[in-house]
Amino acid sequence: MSLHRVSSMSSYEHVRGSSPARSEHRKMSFNPVGTWVPPAAKEEPVGAFEVSKPRRLVQVATAVVYCLFAAGVVFGYAALKPVLVKEGVYRENCPEVAISTETTCYEQEIRLNLMFTTAAVATNVCALPVGTVLDRYGPRVCGLIGSVSLAIGAVFFAFAAHLPFDGYIPGYLFLALGGPFVFISSFQLSNTFPRHSGLILALLTGAFDSSSAIFLFYRLIYNASNHSFTPQKFFLVYLIVPVCISIAQVFLMPKNSYKTVGELVTHAEDPSHDIRPSDNQISDEARLARLREERRQHRESIVSEITSLLGRKGEEGDKLNQAEERKKQISGVWGALHGQSAFQQIQSLWFILITLFTVIQMLRINYFVATIRTQYTHLLSDYEKAVHVNNVFDVALPLGGVIAIPMIGLVLDNTSTPFVLGLLVSVATAIGVLGVLPYLWAAYANIALFVLYRPFYYTAVSDYAAKVFGFHTFGKVYGLIICLAGILNFVQSALDALTHKRFKGDPLPVNVVLLVVALAVGVALVGFVWYKSRKLGRERLEDEAEGATESMMPEGNGEMMDGE
Repeated sequence: MSLHRVSSMSSYEHVRGSSPARSEHRKMSFNPVGTWVPPAAKEEPVGAFEVSKPRRLVQVATAVVYCLFAAGVVFGYAALKPVLVKEGVYRENCPEVAISTETTCYEQEIRLNLMFTTAAVATNVCALPVGTVLDRYGPRVCGLIGSVSLAIGAVFFAFAAHLPFDGYIPGYLFLALGGPFVFISSFQLSNTFPRHSGLILALLTGAFDSSSAIFLFYRLIYNASNHSFTPQKFFLVYLIVPVCISIAQVFLMPKNSYKTVGELVTHAEDPSHDIRPSDNQISDEARLARLREERRQHRESIVSEITSLLGRKGEEGDKLNQAEERKKQISGVWGALHGQSAFQQIQSLWFILITLFTVIQMLRINYFVATIRTQYTHLLSDYEKAVHVNNVFDVALPLGGVIAIPMIGLVLDNTSTPFVLGLLVSVATAIGVLGVLPYLWAAYANIALFVLYRPFYYTAVSDYAAKVFGFHTFGKVYGLIICLAGILNFVQSALDALTHKRFKGDPLPVNVVLLVVALAVGVALVGFVWYKSRKLGRERLEDEAEGATESMMPEGNGEMMDGE
């Protein structure tokens, strides 16, 4: 999952200078598949200035904490898998000669990895219903659905060994479904303090990345307790998390999403809000005029409230606006397909290439997470070293997400999109090369690059979608990219079967093929975007030159007339 970043002040300045008919005035939607219900059925969002500052602070802090415990726990699978192996999960599928409490047989490995693959697919595909529910029913309902899903998943996992059917896969699936409902519904909290919206989104993203460490801490406790703290005990204790989330949603978190700055300004500048249907019931003209005047004054007072909320005005706002414009120019691709319909955008090479790139990279990422121990057992020909590599990875994965956040922002804000994509392809290629080398130092280098690359990749793809396709169609187009990538992650099961059956456990052939395909698609994407950015740059310069000429002509004509 990933976030696109929007400056609140930039939105404020832009909206004030726009026509009310423009798309910038539309409510920011979290629904990737469009509006399925009449707008009248939705409840109005709330302005941040209508809620006390201490309450808003507590809401943000609470969201960060529960995202830390619930948003992306399923991605800590590499830490949980050794516990499941020791507990004998799916061991009944192994031939008797292959039974071991340390290593896995083919049948057991495939089943365990299918559990993670299903969860990874669900996490990405889930963006579609989450957006719909959030737009239609608000963040509270969305968060409650997430907490119920987490509770169901924990119960399934706790009692899976005693159920007459396989409870592990549905249990992990519900844990995966609960994460996006809890996480995505928290995005709107960035509007609680618009001046610090970037920091709030960074905290939420960091909590998501760090949540994979939950299973790492459990594994450490499991080993320290001499395996007495079983998965059943852990997941029964984990039920505290969805219970606390539910309590927070009911008694603390907002029922409706906080308004964006653009929505607040639009409301403040639209005189139609002074007239309401209930006015028809008032026969006293003087009283009606007084009521509408009070509404007008209240509406206009909102602007000063917004200024206070942002904490910026005058020259500072102009500087921030100029900085945002500079970022757009640096990107080289800003506005490439803005104004086109989602269907037109989906037919373009801009969409096709980034989708292919996202599919192959997501497949590589999740395949590595699910199979790191088995891969390095074969590459290093030493099970103990493979265990050590796995342990290092379990610690590095959540840390990498937190460490990478400030660096990602600097790169995306200060470099062009072709450069960002080129960097992505270069790092992905380096990871692929390091991943096939049978040396311990290569394993450490591979992990270091991987844990930094993963959040950078997800954020860069969303940044690309926002800049190229625009925010009006962002939900539909970006949601479709992630959804397709998620569904096609089921190919991971085929790669597992190929590795174990055809290549006798050797991960080298599959990794080499993935590396070559990723490099080919990446080079095509970078080449296309670089060419298009050059073309867009030339067109922009021509438009500016033409605009400058037109602005000078009337003045010149005026001087000529004066001379006459």
